[in-house]
Amino acid sequence: MKAQVKKDERIEIRLSSHDKRNFQKAQKLSGDKSFSSYVIRVVKAHAEKILAKNDRIIASEKDRERFFEAVFGESQPNEKLREAAEKYKSQM
Repeated sequence: MKAQVKKDERIEIRLSSHDKRNFQKAQKLSGDKSFSSYVIRVVKAHAEKILAKNDRIIASEKDRERFFEAVFGESQPNEKLREAAEKYKSQM
C-alpha cells in the first residue's frame, strides 16, 4: 500500500487554448483519471530523465577528473602498490 503524500503545493501556468486541447486529448487517450494527474505524471517522468542525465554527466566528469589526476597528477604510488609492482617484476 502506498503511503499518502501530503499535497499542499500548487503551481499555476498559462498556456494557449490549442496546447490545452492537445494536452486534454492526450490525457484522455492515456487513461489518466484527471488532467492534473496526467500533467503531474508527464512532467515528473520528464524531470526524472533530466535529473538522471545530469547525474550521469556529473559522475562521468568526476571520473574523468580522477582518471587524469591519477595518470598525470603529482601523487606517488603507496607502499602496497610498490610492493605489488616489485612482486610482479620478480615473477617475470
